[in-house]
Amino acid sequence: MATDAPPPEASTQTRPAPPTTEDFIEMQESGEFGELRHSYRSFAFPLTIAFVLWYLLYVLLSNYAGGFMGTKVYSNINVAFVFGLAQFVTTFLIAWFYSRHAAAKLDPKAEAIKSRMEADA
Repeated sequence: MATDAPPPEASTQTRPAPPTTEDFIEMQESGEFGELRHSYRSFAFPLTIAFVLWYLLYVLLSNYAGGFMGTKVYSNINVAFVFGLAQFVTTFLIAWFYSRHAAAKLDPKAEAIKSRMEADA
C-alpha cells in the first residue's frame, strides 16, 4: 500500500559513538560492576537452589510417600494438592521478591553504569 506522504526526515542530532570493546572490558573489571554481579548472585543463587530443592522434595514425596501425599487435608483436598499449589505460590513470591530486590539494589547500580558508559562514549 503506497502513500503520498514524504519519507521521514533524517535527524539533525548526531548520536555519540558507542562504547568500544575496551570500554566494556574496563567496566566489566571495575569494582562497581563486580558489586552489581555480587548483589545479583547473592540473591539469585540461594533462591534458585532453595526452589529447586523445594521442587525436588515435592517430586520425591509424590513418588515415594504416596500415603503421606494422599492424606486428606479438607474434603477432597490432599497434601499433594496443597504442595502443588504451594509450588505456584512460591514461584510468584520469588518473582515478586526478585522484582523488589532488582528495583532497590540492581537497577540503580545498572543505571549508573549504563549512564557512565553512554556519557564516556
